[in-house]
Amino acid sequence: MRRVWIPYVLVVLAVVASLGGLAVRPAPGAPQSTVDYVIVAGAAGLRWDDLDPQRTPALWREATEGSIGWLSVRSAHRVTCPADGWLTLGAGNYAAYPRVAGIDACGAPKPELDRPDAFGANITNQRNIVQDNQDRLPYGAVPGSLAESVRCTTAVGPGAAIAAARPFGRVDKYRPLLPADPTSMLSDCVLSFVDLGTITGSGPGRAALVKQADAVLARIVAARPDRSLLLVAGVSNTDQGSRLHVAIAEGKGWNGGWLTSAGTGRDGYLQLIDLAPTILTALGKSSPAKLFAGHAATVVPGKPDDVADAVQGSHNADQRAGAQRGVAAIFFTVLGILQFCLFALLVPVMVRARRHSGPKGPALPSPRVVEAVELALIASALAIPAALLADASPWWRGEHPAWIFGLVTGALIVAGTAAVRLFPRYKRTLWPMTAVAGVGAAVIGVDLMTGSQLQLNGVAGYSAINGARYSGVGGVGLGVFVTGLLVLAGCLAQSVRKPYRPVVFVLLGGLGVVMVGSPFLGADPVGAIAVTAGVCVASAISTGGWLTFSRAAWAAVAGLAVTTGFAVVDLRRPELEQGSLGRFLTALGDGSAGPAMQRAATSNGETLLQSPLTILAVIGVLMLAFCQFSPWGGLNRLFGLHPALRAAGAGITVATLFAGVVGGSALTVAGAAAAAAVPTAVLSALRVLLHAADRTRPAGETDGPGGPLLRDPGLANPTKIG
Repeated sequence: MRRVWIPYVLVVLAVVASLGGLAVRPAPGAPQSTVDYVIVAGAAGLRWDDLDPQRTPALWREATEGSIGWLSVRSAHRVTCPADGWLTLGAGNYAAYPRVAGIDACGAPKPELDRPDAFGANITNQRNIVQDNQDRLPYGAVPGSLAESVRCTTAVGPGAAIAAARPFGRVDKYRPLLPADPTSMLSDCVLSFVDLGTITGSGPGRAALVKQADAVLARIVAARPDRSLLLVAGVSNTDQGSRLHVAIAEGKGWNGGWLTSAGTGRDGYLQLIDLAPTILTALGKSSPAKLFAGHAATVVPGKPDDVADAVQGSHNADQRAGAQRGVAAIFFTVLGILQFCLFALLVPVMVRARRHSGPKGPALPSPRVVEAVELALIASALAIPAALLADASPWWRGEHPAWIFGLVTGALIVAGTAAVRLFPRYKRTLWPMTAVAGVGAAVIGVDLMTGSQLQLNGVAGYSAINGARYSGVGGVGLGVFVTGLLVLAGCLAQSVRKPYRPVVFVLLGGLGVVMVGSPFLGADPVGAIAVTAGVCVASAISTGGWLTFSRAAWAAVAGLAVTTGFAVVDLRRPELEQGSLGRFLTALGDGSAGPAMQRAATSNGETLLQSPLTILAVIGVLMLAFCQFSPWGGLNRLFGLHPALRAAGAGITVATLFAGVVGGSALTVAGAAAAAAVPTAVLSALRVLLHAADRTRPAGETDGPGGPLLRDPGLANPTKIG
């Protein structure tokens, strides 16, 4: 009886340990010092490579003395143009300025301004802009929310007027240009916005615009009141390409260090929507409930003394993120094409691998063909882990980054394939699958434990320009990690007694839940819940048989227990310290979860149609369907001989689909999982087919047409042929 209960005790202990690991969160940073005034100096299009100690002395001095970071300027439009950026700044949420046909959207902002008096101004169409954002967009943004949170605002320039306008359009105090002596103006209101201009173009023309902005900033710095915080931000893009921009905060408590926020979770990265709560926090005011989507910025140490060492050269995150977006699309498209071609060429090989009955039938594929196919499948499965490792090299600094990345990734794939092939256990049926799964899980796991440096702005990771994720595990990494852990658990579970197979899944799965859900590592609570669901399903059927109602019920209860425990722990924290699960449940409780659900649905639809990982997922499903339902597939036999692998496959399916749909990334997670798992699953099925007729043969008996042993009438004993 004691032995019977041992597996259950181990499972409970693993679950408790997982909850304990998820409950630990980093301590919140110390609050920044409050100030009496905040001045926001915005320059649409301003990037770090525009700054120079000789040409832009004021900007360089503020960056040296203050806290700095990379600013992601995501708004409700796919490309954030100047009017979108200023509007998002004033809304504290993703907003969009209406596009007008025939007008360059990414040119200098041109709001419909009316000057009814000598002090302020009105944006005549502001009510329509607010209504448009409320009715048409899923973010719940209310332009003017920031201005409504303070008593008085001052705006200088058209872009600043967009940010400072209240929801009904009133700009409290407005100047079209900065006066010669702005001292009194900057102290009239607690919050001032100054438009430094729109930085566009390239070469000498762009440099001249940056120099003008620097001159205006120098006058602001000279006239700013005491106990003031100066924020300098490149609030938008100025062309149809997206970039990372300048973020500087200088004042009491903002002297040196990197800017960060709870929204990014990454030192040195800030979102445009973080500026509004940062302003109110600095003024000692609370943010309006349910309106702001960002988090107040904080300062962390570690910034180099020289600005050039921090944001230029080999540390130019904008250059790397820009290169990543183009190369990632090429990489996954090429991978999808290559896997499709490989699977198409593999079909006739698998048809010949199944030995036919009767007097006639095709001969078995030659050992050389089988060897080549197996190596190609291993290489294909190692493509994404190799791409992640390739991001450790500075491929993005070359003149032809796509070619350099391709060469580095190809070399790593060849090295990994050779290592798997030369290992003494290579001939074992499940060894290639075990080795590839272990490599994928290890690469992602080590990256998570070292700060996700490979995934940030990496080809197989995520780009900070997109504004969706800045730290932790991305969709591609989650797919590879979940696949690696569950396949590895399935292979290892085959070597233990049936009662202990669920223990293997729970132990490795619990490790995965902690690594994915912990804010120190993966920082993805939705992914952690998805992994929990997958592990529960895999554990339920790991001993063989089908997913019966009772097994499904126990798996659902176990998954619900873990999820509920994590949710309870998350909900007990202050709202600003909650993870995405806690924030969603809080919003669900107060009735404001509708926009979040609408955003997830919109994101799923866009990603489904635009991501090349959707193609990888479809290709993988089609190949698995062939292997499962055709007489030559071999997958049924593989699962019959190794039921723990069927359990792993079911768990991967549940986890990746749940994570993708609930997380708003559609088939991104499933596509990465398919790219990593399907090739080795097909390889294992092929090996099972080739050995399907292996048995002890009486003397003189043959395997039939196409078999390796045929009787030669001229010889006394059977011989191997072809």
